Amino acid sequence: MKVSEDHPRYRSLVVRERMSELVREGVVAPTGLIAHGRGEAFDYLLGERTSPSALEAERAAAAYLLEAKRPVITVNGNAAGLCAEGLLSLARAVPAKVEVNLFHRTPERVEKVVSFLESVGGKDILGRQQESVLEGIASDRALCAAEGIASADVVLIPLEDGDRAGALVKAGKIVLAIDLNPLSRTSVVSNVTAVDELTRAVPNIERFVRELKDAPEERRRVIESYDNQHTLREARETMRSVLQGMGKT
Repeated sequence: MKVSEDHPRYRSLVVRERMSELVREGVVAPTGLIAHGRGEAFDYLLGERTSPSALEAERAAAAYLLEAKRPVITVNGNAAGLCAEGLLSLARAVPAKVEVNLFHRTPERVEKVVSFLESVGGKDILGRQQESVLEGIASDRALCAAEGIASADVVLIPLEDGDRAGALVKAGKIVLAIDLNPLSRTSVVSNVTAVDELTRAVPNIERFVRELKDAPEERRRVIESYDNQHTLREARETMRSVLQGMGKT
C-alpha cells in the first residue's frame, strides 16, 4: 500500500533514511538508530501528534529559556540529525548558546557534529573544547564547555540520557527535556518534560518564545503554575487512551 507524502508514516520513512545516511557520515552513532526506533514506538502511542499537556510543557520551556540568564541548548548526534535547523532557529530566537555533547565521543565525531551544525547555519557552536567536568557522570558526557553547559542556569536537553539529566539537576540547573518516553529517568528528573516528537516540539517552543518575549509577567505566571508530574501523568493517560482506541478498531 502506497503511503501519501502528508501521512506521518511517510515522514517516518524519510527520517529513517536520513538517519541511516548520517550514520554512514559519522554524525549519528549506530546505536542512535536504536534510540530513534524506540522513540518512534512511543510516538505511535501518542497518536503521532502533540498532546495538550505537551503544549503546556513546551510553553513552560519557552518561559524558562526567556527567563534564563545563561540558557544553553545541548545537541547530540540524533538531535542534530533530526532537527538541526529547528534547534538553531530556536537558539537564535531566545537567544541561547548551542553546545554539542556526545555519549559516543571522539574528537573526530565531535568535529563532524559541530561541522554539520555549521553547515546548516550554526555559528559559535560550542563543544570542540570542553575543559569542564559535570560531576556524577562516568562517561565522556561529563565533559562540557566552561562558557556553555558548565555556567548555564537553564539547559534544554533534547533526546537525553537519564544520568546526565540527573547530574545537571544536581548541579543546580533548570533542565528542560524533550523525551517521548514519560517513564524515562530523563522525563522524571527534569524540571520540564515535553513528551513529544522533537521536530514537533522545537517549533512549538520557538513559537511560544516569540509569543512570550515581551510578556515577562506571563512568563513568570507560566513557570509558577507549571507541574511536571501532572504533565507526565497526562502523557501516560494520552497513551492509555490511544491504546484503548486501537483495541476498538
